[in-house]
Amino acid sequence: MSLLVVGSVAYDSVSTSHGSREEALGGSATYFSVASSYFSEVNLVAVVGEDFRHTDRNTLLGHGIRLDGLETAKGKTFRWKGLYDTENVNNRETLDTQLNVFETFSPKLTDNQIKSDYLFLANIAPDLQLKVLEQMNTRPKLIALDTMNFWIDDHRSRLTDVIKEVDILFMDQDEIRSFTKVSNIFTAAKKVRELGPRIVVVKKGEHGVLVINEGDIFAAPAFPIVDVIDPTGAGDSFAGGFMGYIANSNNTSPESIRRATIVGTVMGSFAVQGFSIEKIQSLNNDEIDERFRGMVGITSFSALANEESLINFSVKQN
Repeated sequence: MSLLVVGSVAYDSVSTSHGSREEALGGSATYFSVASSYFSEVNLVAVVGEDFRHTDRNTLLGHGIRLDGLETAKGKTFRWKGLYDTENVNNRETLDTQLNVFETFSPKLTDNQIKSDYLFLANIAPDLQLKVLEQMNTRPKLIALDTMNFWIDDHRSRLTDVIKEVDILFMDQDEIRSFTKVSNIFTAAKKVRELGPRIVVVKKGEHGVLVINEGDIFAAPAFPIVDVIDPTGAGDSFAGGFMGYIANSNNTSPESIRRATIVGTVMGSFAVQGFSIEKIQSLNNDEIDERFRGMVGITSFSALANEESLINFSVKQN
């Protein structure tokens, strides 16, 4: 099934306790596309400047990513520069943001793209996300949305308009609390679901992910990584694995959503093991399958048999 992503392609300059990279390939659509490309054909819609490197374009093409919607505009490609706390990789400081050609980006979908079966609206302005939805020929089987605190704080009304139109909302735990003004994650997810999305995916970083899917609640831990090299793009890679699996299976049952969550966790765990897309661009199927099986091992345990109890009644009860 066809998978469409609309987001950003950027050049990131990142410093962590493990070193730094200058103007490495990044952006929400980039991470998403590379992660999802292992499972499904993905069509990327974004804008880059005249300085976008041919080697980076070839990297994306080498993953089978369709670039019909990658517009080249006059000017420079979007730049972002960030510094991660050497003691806590969950904390980062944005040192510089240069929107460049992204500032005037207005996504225009092709005749094939407007018929996409699955759509991921990556972390861009709500107005742009709404423009994409308005162009779709028919409603996709599944529409997913990601966002961030900037849009929550300064564009809440328009963001709410987009949320009402989607099936899946991806937010981290701080974002969903900020958006709903509710501290309890389950209550916050309920408030979001009342707006329209039937599935809420709450990312909790190194503590895993929580998925509220109508009557089904699923929690998955993060895959244990000793050395997190660069957390940039982990959430987008998670979403890429998640949506790539769903598009490939063409199945949105509760069990399929659970599997997709683990696939997303696997891809996010690979992303943090290198700067930029260094790690996720060079994976093979065996590596992905092995880590997926590793996640099963981490989370599996023996259930109680019908007549079995955890309480040993031979022990005197007080």
